[in-house]
Amino acid sequence: MSAEGAEPGPGSGPGPGPEPGPLCPEHGQTLSWFCRSERRPVCAACAGLGGRCRGHRIRRAEERAEELRNKIVDQCERLQLQSAAITKYVADVLPGKNQRAVSMASAARELVIQRLSLVRSLCESEEQRLLEQVHGEEERAHQSILTQRVHWAEALQKLDTIRTSLVGMLTHLDDLQLIQKEQEIFERTEEAEGILDPQESEMLNFNEKCTRSPLLTRLWATAVLGSLSGTEDIRIDERTVSPFLQLSDDRKTLTFSTKKSKTCADGPERFDHWPNALAATSFQNGLHAWMVNVQNSCAYKVGVASGHLPRKGSGSDCRLGHNAFSWVFSRYDQEFRFSHNGQHEPLGLLRGPAQLGVLLDLQARELLFYEPASGAVLYTHHGSFPGPLFPVFAVADQTISIVR
Repeated sequence: MSAEGAEPGPGSGPGPGPEPGPLCPEHGQTLSWFCRSERRPVCAACAGLGGRCRGHRIRRAEERAEELRNKIVDQCERLQLQSAAITKYVADVLPGKNQRAVSMASAARELVIQRLSLVRSLCESEEQRLLEQVHGEEERAHQSILTQRVHWAEALQKLDTIRTSLVGMLTHLDDLQLIQKEQEIFERTEEAEGILDPQESEMLNFNEKCTRSPLLTRLWATAVLGSLSGTEDIRIDERTVSPFLQLSDDRKTLTFSTKKSKTCADGPERFDHWPNALAATSFQNGLHAWMVNVQNSCAYKVGVASGHLPRKGSGSDCRLGHNAFSWVFSRYDQEFRFSHNGQHEPLGLLRGPAQLGVLLDLQARELLFYEPASGAVLYTHHGSFPGPLFPVFAVADQTISIVR
């Protein structure tokens, strides 16, 4: 016979205590022991050498009840912590989500209206469609947040009900009644464990992509280049020009040379290996556009770069598009691609553009490359840009020029 604690004898009992409860139907004795093999209370005779539970794992009923009490206490503590976490999530996270969704919806709405104002005569129906889409996305995010509120309110209610039930068992049941409620305790605990903690979900965030429209982007690019290109006098900073490049007198044309110039005075601003150059103008906010004549070159890069772009050496940290400081459209022979931070995205262009328009919208965090002749958007990059940005250029074949 296997027993936990003292082995019961035919006449043994749990000692003085509360009034005896139900008796063993077979022996008429107090159910003062617990058979773990059969998971039920038994009397001393059942647990003895000649009883039906001989060889089973036996322990005193009060010990089993104490074990269940400890389990209920631990579970109640976990439920209290879980309730606190959910309450904090509902109070701190969801309001912020809602405020951010409303704020981002407002910014998106302003962006749509601002762009459509340039081409309103051509796209009034597109304006309406996009505004409805923004509104729909705002409503979707708002409804998702409301649904989360309802869900977690129900979860809190359920946890409170479970905790109240368990506390009631702990408070009002004697040992035997508690043991008889073991299955219910298990079910309550399992039900509580099925309530998961709040998780981050994209469903609670406003989706900025709802404002992206190929039609709007194309019309907007045409209008911006038509209205802004040439209004900003972008010239190249001669202090940055690589010794493999020659700069025209008006500081708008770069010509590649296979021989390194010996007349260039070296300085901290100059690129000393790669055929790069930065503009003298930088942008920190607002909307900017410029065009570059690239029809004479089969190897060039055009885009923007941070002033933190390294200038010295042959490493990739100075090579446009191979570091976190530059975003460029590039051509090498018949291969076209957009490059940033060492990531190169091929562009399926059948021919090279004669002119390349560059649009930088720092408010919308957008960089766009555009072919004015066809009205085609060649590539659009969305992302954050650190610090002031300079127009940047590289040429390894013939010449490129900034078009006023």
